[in-house]
Amino acid sequence: MWDPFGTLGRALWIGGGQWAGKSTVARLLAMRHGVTAYHYDYHDARGHDDRRVARRIALGLPAAGPDPDAAWVHTTPAEMAAETLAGFPIRFEWALDDLRALVSGRPVIAEGWGLRPELVAPLIGSAGQMVVMVPTEDFRDRQLRELPRAAAFTHGVSDPVRAQRNRIERDRLVADDAVRSARRHGIRVIEVDGTLDADAVADLLADHFSPYLPAREDQLTS
Repeated sequence: MWDPFGTLGRALWIGGGQWAGKSTVARLLAMRHGVTAYHYDYHDARGHDDRRVARRIALGLPAAGPDPDAAWVHTTPAEMAAETLAGFPIRFEWALDDLRALVSGRPVIAEGWGLRPELVAPLIGSAGQMVVMVPTEDFRDRQLRELPRAAAFTHGVSDPVRAQRNRIERDRLVADDAVRSARRHGIRVIEVDGTLDADAVADLLADHFSPYLPAREDQLTS
């Protein structure tokens, strides 16, 4: 695997399900330890869009993608999950291109649901370089109630209630698959149930990643 600056080999990875708090925990670890956080979802939704469009055109598909109703209302959650999982390897290569370009004297923490255990495992020297975070059913419901970006469905569909229901079930299926994959590869799974706040969950991950993380910034200056 081409890795000109050694970034991939030293990266730490947080994969898992939607609404588990991956981005929040990665930001906390970045602030505490002075490392760089790479947010997969941000790049996937923005910087990678031109590559996605170009790929669709090369395959003879409409550049704009499927009709929102076809994608979210008239497709079953199982079909949606299968399509999402099938697309992750291609999207993962785009994320690796981003990460290869980062030069840092400290590890990079990459987080996102597209950072799948089966894709990351060949890149890491130890299973300790990755964690999979998934929400429990109760915590997922709480996130959907309390996070506006989780509860809102903004794709302009004819039946937003059904589309949201399909999306939630798709996300559950994709998260379940991440857990199965993590266990096949000996990667730790953390179920987030809301009993610990974000700082406490970050403590768990800091302990897990401790062989690879530099000392905390506040400890160095105290």
